Amino acid sequence: MVIDMWTQLKSVYNGKRIFLTGHTGFKGSWLLKIFSMLGAEVKGYALAPENNFDLYYLLNGDNLCNSVIADVRDRTTLTTAIIEFQPDFIFHLAAQPLVRLSYQIPAETFEVNAIGTANILDGIRLLTKPCYAVLITTDKVYHNNEWVYPYRETDKLGGYDPYSASKACTELIIDSYRNSFFNTKQFSEHQKAIAVGRAGNVIGGGDWAKDRLIPDIVRALSKNKKIEIRNPLAIRPWQHVLEPLSGYLLLGAKLYKEPNQFGQAYNFGPHFDDALPVNQMADIALNFWGSGEYFVNQTNDQPHEAGLLKLDISKALSELGWTPKLNAHKAISNTIQWYKQYFSNQPDIINFTENQIRDFINE
Repeated sequence: MVIDMWTQLKSVYNGKRIFLTGHTGFKGSWLLKIFSMLGAEVKGYALAPENNFDLYYLLNGDNLCNSVIADVRDRTTLTTAIIEFQPDFIFHLAAQPLVRLSYQIPAETFEVNAIGTANILDGIRLLTKPCYAVLITTDKVYHNNEWVYPYRETDKLGGYDPYSASKACTELIIDSYRNSFFNTKQFSEHQKAIAVGRAGNVIGGGDWAKDRLIPDIVRALSKNKKIEIRNPLAIRPWQHVLEPLSGYLLLGAKLYKEPNQFGQAYNFGPHFDDALPVNQMADIALNFWGSGEYFVNQTNDQPHEAGLLKLDISKALSELGWTPKLNAHKAISNTIQWYKQYFSNQPDIINFTENQIRDFINE
């Protein structure tokens, strides 16, 4: 039962010290809220939120953690923060997460995503206590053949655009550190366990990033403007933000109990037949909003983006006991409801967010 999973998570994380990078971001803010509900002590490490309406501020994030505003590329500051905190767990979400932006700042994207992760791993290496780390990459780490077959954790890694390539590089770095310093065969000596979560195309309330479908839709609708849609036939494994976060938490709990078995990579996504093209996502979102229209802008000067990408989640299903709970329609509904609540009753958004988490648990 789902409630049993929540009880299991609370038994693992309650009272534990969690070092959470990217805590001011979209996914990081949701995860920070969940950790607070689980009774964990969190130290966050990330850049400052870009806007005063970002989810971190809406949830009063400074009251939920000890927040360090700094860059993961600053190895000295990052290592010092890790060593001083002496975490039981590290969840690494800090990243430059946007494909289109990676074309504008390719070198910075590689620095943040690849070198930033190496800095995290270096901090773990210097700890003299047990530590369990879940490092988040993306579904785009796979060499994309644009085929209908879902990608498995053992498939070839690669990346066309700088963002995807930077995440593939990140996985190579993680694998090197795991083999060189955190080998499962010597766990009793180093007492460090490293796992990887791969997910992408996450939707949910509080995401205001540029060049993402739902935020673009919501921004346009809130201003009574037409929505611009790129790549209307591109198929993505859409999922509500609470889906992968529950997977990351379950993976961390499994890693804590059996570090030699779960120090691997796991895909987290919807069921195979639940992926939707962009134009259908937009139609569903407009239906839940109750108004609006969109137009397609398919100019030839658009940077390359994947047209078809699906994940095979059978490993997470069988080994972790994790399963997606919300289909695409329900995920979109929950997301649009959150934004409608924000625009109509912003002061109650904390309670609304907590209720969405509780409803998800009981789904």
